[in-house]
Amino acid sequence: MSRVILFNKPYGVLPQFTDRGTVSPRPTLSVFIDVAHVYPAGRLDRDSEGLLLLTDDGALQARIADPRYKLPKTYLVQVEGEIGDVALDLLRRGVTLNDGPTRPAEAVSIAPPDLWPRDPPIRVRQAIPDSWLRLTIREGRNRQVRRMTAAVGHPTLRLVRWQVGDWTVEGLEPGAWREVNAA
Repeated sequence: MSRVILFNKPYGVLPQFTDRGTVSPRPTLSVFIDVAHVYPAGRLDRDSEGLLLLTDDGALQARIADPRYKLPKTYLVQVEGEIGDVALDLLRRGVTLNDGPTRPAEAVSIAPPDLWPRDPPIRVRQAIPDSWLRLTIREGRNRQVRRMTAAVGHPTLRLVRWQVGDWTVEGLEPGAWREVNAA
């Protein structure tokens, strides 16, 4: 039976088990997860938070991470400015990035979610409002969500991956993990 671990990756943690070759090591998965032979299925940037899946099954790892399987990944995204229908429609149609057009995304404006505090907190600018959206993509390019929101005029301030396929981070505090059955 495949092992699947759901981990709520805190901000600032590298999505790998080691940080060899750096002068000042940064926190890695090994600080939080002491389970042998599991590896991240996909990536989640150091400055992003939320659900990171780990597994000991290479085939499952590929199905989770490989864009050709089109596994939906849902993010809660705090952006600079008040996001409106024009920007949401652009995201829904797909936007053109420097490495080509994205697939259409599911994008809806949402009320600020009840999330854990981020450490460190995001920079708040009194003169510029912010807003939240729920964005679901079915590919996984490098820093894709951040590049998509910037392309429609709303730079990302905070990015939390909430769900991958049927797996969710709901109920997990930052730094916590739980093992679940493979779907």
